[in-house]
Amino acid sequence: MEAIVELEHVSVARGESVVLHDVSLRIEAGEHLAILGPNGCGKSTLLKTMTCEIYPLVKPGMSVRILGRSRWDLTELKRRMGVVSAELPGRQTLRTTGFDAILTGFFSSSTIWPNLHVTEAMRERAEEIVGLVGAAGLREKMVGEMSAGEQRRVMIGRALAGASLDGEVQMLLLDEPSNALDLAAQRDLREMLRGLAQRGVAIVLITHHIADILPEIDRIVMMREGRIVADGSKEELLTEARLGELFGGEIHLMERGGYFNAW
Repeated sequence: MEAIVELEHVSVARGESVVLHDVSLRIEAGEHLAILGPNGCGKSTLLKTMTCEIYPLVKPGMSVRILGRSRWDLTELKRRMGVVSAELPGRQTLRTTGFDAILTGFFSSSTIWPNLHVTEAMRERAEEIVGLVGAAGLREKMVGEMSAGEQRRVMIGRALAGASLDGEVQMLLLDEPSNALDLAAQRDLREMLRGLAQRGVAIVLITHHIADILPEIDRIVMMREGRIVADGSKEELLTEARLGELFGGEIHLMERGGYFNAW
């Protein structure tokens, strides 16, 4: 299979501290996986490495290849990989309607500035995405007036719009997508992501919430203290013993309808 992400012996420093240690990871096209670990274990740094926002330490044997290439123009890369960060939208995006916020994904901009030319093909693609993420009722609503769940839905649509007009998003990377969402919004978000996964979009979910792991996700990568400590199937790794070791405490686990809950 074609690899979307190939990392070999990657270490990353933030300031004076090394926060990723000798990480090797391969993600195939169409794969669905969760990167799971406690807060501060390096999950978000790993995501930023995969999207070329930060760069690893240059060492013998280190290699980073994204979609088969070691060098990318970041604007071009964003058209192939949709990234949804844990942060809320910026100030300019909050003053933008839902439909225009999705359109900004084509430009990696915070709003539709006067110098940006929105083509008919972009509008048609954005209309498709509105339906895909269930945002028809948010078209004319200002992002700043939306609930956290509605904002997350529009931001996922924005990430999807980053795809080339003649193709589909290769991968959707989500950093703690259920943060700040109430129970109903979490349920709606997960069902929407399941639909995208079933359409063949590769899903990489970064989370410390076991309940975020979709039934379609079949691979788990566990991280602790900047290292990958386990990489395997959901059946192998989502056990009380393995989770207790990862999070450093006694864990109770229950599975229902393909979802897992831990306490």
